[in-house]
Amino acid sequence: MTLLRIEESGLTYYQFAALRAVPELRHGLFTRLGGVSQPPYASLNVGSSVGDDPASVAENTRRCLATLGFEVGQVVTAFQVHSDTVARVDRRDAGRVIPATDGLVTNAPGIVLVLRFADCVPILLYDAEHAALGLAHAGWRGTLAGIATKVVLAMQEHFGSCPGRLWAGIGPAIGPCCYEVSTDLGDAFAHRFGEQVIARDEGTRLSVDLPRANALALEEAGLQEIEIAGLCTACHTGEFFSHRAEGGRTGRQPALIGLTG
Repeated sequence: MTLLRIEESGLTYYQFAALRAVPELRHGLFTRLGGVSQPPYASLNVGSSVGDDPASVAENTRRCLATLGFEVGQVVTAFQVHSDTVARVDRRDAGRVIPATDGLVTNAPGIVLVLRFADCVPILLYDAEHAALGLAHAGWRGTLAGIATKVVLAMQEHFGSCPGRLWAGIGPAIGPCCYEVSTDLGDAFAHRFGEQVIARDEGTRLSVDLPRANALALEEAGLQEIEIAGLCTACHTGEFFSHRAEGGRTGRQPALIGLTG
């Protein structure tokens, strides 16, 4: 796995080398660096529901899009609710916010899928055979509900994607080093994914590996090529927003993916 850290136009973002090599595809896993928002949203916050100045959010969003060669009118995003709901979108949805949705799939060039994160897991999917892609937001609720699997199923249904030929990338998210959970929630993850996603100390504390859990779900769905960024957002608050590490008062960084055309 090769994850590239890129500094461009004053912004810092990450790309998977496997996707960067695809001429017709553009993507970015942005950090909190390079925006105009003031603390506690400093500085590249794109979350419009966290209390930040709307003008700052709009400018930050414009900067992210421009860095990848997109415009605001090409965006399709969602009102994220930690669900397992997946929507197929196309050019007719450009400029829309899809209600109560946490996964988007498309095969339409000229639009860019955008979701927002601050510890939850970004999942990027690419089907080279059918020129289709997906983007999902997986928190603990969505992970247990199977959002990763349902994005794969949506790509199968709408585009004829073969899971064994899909590529998946799991972006920066909170890691097991920092994601301590209740016993009940830990038990739910252990029941669904096995003890391999649980870390226990000598006492009663336990934590969950959300990126690994989603990778396992993708493996179960038939994917063979899955890359995990391995960057913990809570460990690196100098670079990423973290809801857990910053006590819930922070911004959101975007993941973007789109086909040119």
